[in-house]
Amino acid sequence: MGRYTFRLPDIGEGIAEAEVVAWHVKVGDVIAEDSRLADVMTDKATVELESPVAGKVLELAVAAGDRLAIGSMLVVLEVEGEGEADDGSEILRQAQDERANAPTPAQAELILSSSKGGAQAQRPAPGAMVLASPAVRARAQALAVDLSLVPAGSNGRIGHGELDAFLARRLLVDKSADKIGQKPVEILAGAGETIKVIGLRRKIAEAMSASKRHIPHFSYVEECDVTALEGLRAELNALHADRPRLTVLPLLIRAICLALPDFPMINARFDDAAGEVTRYAAVHLGVATQTDAGLVVPVVRDAQALSLWQLAAEIARLAAAARDGSAKPGELSGSTLSLTSLGPLGGIATTPVINRPEVAIIGPNRIVERPAYGADGVTIEKRKLMNISISCDHRVVDGWDAANFVQTVKRLLEAPMTLLAI
Repeated sequence: MGRYTFRLPDIGEGIAEAEVVAWHVKVGDVIAEDSRLADVMTDKATVELESPVAGKVLELAVAAGDRLAIGSMLVVLEVEGEGEADDGSEILRQAQDERANAPTPAQAELILSSSKGGAQAQRPAPGAMVLASPAVRARAQALAVDLSLVPAGSNGRIGHGELDAFLARRLLVDKSADKIGQKPVEILAGAGETIKVIGLRRKIAEAMSASKRHIPHFSYVEECDVTALEGLRAELNALHADRPRLTVLPLLIRAICLALPDFPMINARFDDAAGEVTRYAAVHLGVATQTDAGLVVPVVRDAQALSLWQLAAEIARLAAAARDGSAKPGELSGSTLSLTSLGPLGGIATTPVINRPEVAIIGPNRIVERPAYGADGVTIEKRKLMNISISCDHRVVDGWDAANFVQTVKRLLEAPMTLLAI
């Protein structure tokens, strides 16, 4: 009998690490070739890993919730014959070299004191381009370091020395945190439940934290009279009962797509590191969808080219795929603008968090019936009103532009026949 070490394979271009979110085997299991071993999650998708050989599970190298680099040991199997030599991988060797060369706390102090001896290091200003060589960028990415947080050297560039100083400082902080964690803690009354944050929930937490940390958000809310819009929607659903049922979302998306050509900075993505904004003519609209595992954002491609019923069908298809886990990686990435809606739970107003690297996110709120002035400005009528919220990246979008964009959407929604005229 021999041993076979199965390592985390290369599961996609640009993927450096993955998180194990579920094991489907345990130590002692006898499995066949192509048996499902584990589910791992990357930044782009959840991937099922299958065993390339038959054998008995001897060791699981990591637990659910652990992250590991491409090439790291995942599981060890006992197999017939001599097994296969485990020579690792280039990525694994690089990771091992980084760990082997990591400074001790004493060395970290020396690195920090040396870095303080020269000119005052400065972090890049918010939105400024980070100057660093490709080798430094690659190393930072492998170590999960955001270069915008690393103080630059006296020449304004981030080199390996500046990166070493940052890592050393982080090491000292981690060591201090470990010591703090050893101190007695307050005992809280009542039973509590501790839940490990893994998988999609961890990705959501990381994405939201990064968005709030890097993006100076501002929000704007406007009230829209959607009485005529709701009337038109009911008529269209009755007239075309054989087509997908229209909700407010396809009509709102249509209005957004008609308004965007005059406000190109809203349908855009901001590259923090490069200091570049890319504006898009096509509207690839991310529609935030709640699933049992958490919030995901499937993408309606080329929304500006779809009819109301095509939009309704695509929204429904993507939402179903997101909820049952069948959405493809390409359907969950590449959005240029996002929309989030809580439907009947939409509340009065929302301040949604931007789906980085986009620069804006739109949130329709609940439709309510309230008394309001009629078209003559005198008569009080019962009207259907809905607030529209937008959050924008203030580095890219000015408040004036955001307000004018929402006002344009409002005018289109309040004269809904314009949504069908073009």
